[in-house]
Amino acid sequence: MSALTAVLDFLFPPKCPFCGKVLSRPSEEVCPDCRKDLPYTGPEKRKADFVSSVTAPLYYEGVVRASILRFKFHGAPARGRVYGRMIARKLREEERSFDVITWVPLSRKRLRRRGYDQAGILAEAAAEELGTEAEPLLEKIREIPPQSGIRTPEARRANVSGCYRVIDPNPVRGKRVLLIDDVVTTGATVSECARMLMLAGAEEVLAAAVATPRKNKEKRQ
Repeated sequence: MSALTAVLDFLFPPKCPFCGKVLSRPSEEVCPDCRKDLPYTGPEKRKADFVSSVTAPLYYEGVVRASILRFKFHGAPARGRVYGRMIARKLREEERSFDVITWVPLSRKRLRRRGYDQAGILAEAAAEELGTEAEPLLEKIREIPPQSGIRTPEARRANVSGCYRVIDPNPVRGKRVLLIDDVVTTGATVSECARMLMLAGAEEVLAAAVATPRKNKEKRQ
C-alpha cells in the first residue's frame, strides 16, 4: 500500500456499499454481515428479447435496492467499482463468454445533470476485473421519461423504442457482445439496446446487471 493510499484510507475510510459500515480491511469491499446476508440470485435463468442470457449477482430488494438507488441518484459513483467486480465474478461463475463489453448509455442531458454514467462505471470495473476493456458502442439519441416511473412491460418497451443507436457497426459486426446495465427488471431497455446491436451485425448479445427482481416462484431461503 502506498503512503498516499494509507493517508486517504485514514481520512476517508472505505465503507460497505450496502450498509455503510467502515470496512476493517479495504480489500473486503463488502462487510462480513452483508456478504453473508445479501440476497444472492438463484440458479433460475433469465432472458430478454434479443438477449441470450441475463446475469446478475443480486436480487433487487432491501439493502441492494437502496444501495443502487443511492449509486444512481445521490452522487455515490464509487460504489460502482464494487458492483462491477461482483458482476465480473458472477460472469466467471456462469462461464459466460463474449468478445466485447459495452453498456446501456445515458443521454447527454442526463449525463450532464448526473455527472457520471453509472452503467459505464459498472462496465469499466467489470472489464478491469476480467482483464479487458469496455467500449462505448451505443449512444442514446432521445430523452425519455425514466423507466422506473412506467408500470407495464408494454409501456416500457414503447418508451425506449428507437432511442438508442450503434455508434459504429465495425466493432460490433460478428461479435458476441456483453451489455451491462445497473438493473434489469422487465428487460425492455437491454432488449432495445440488444436489438440495435443485432441489427448492426452482432452475433449474440448477453446482458449483465448488478441486480434483477426476484421472481414469484423463487422463494427466499
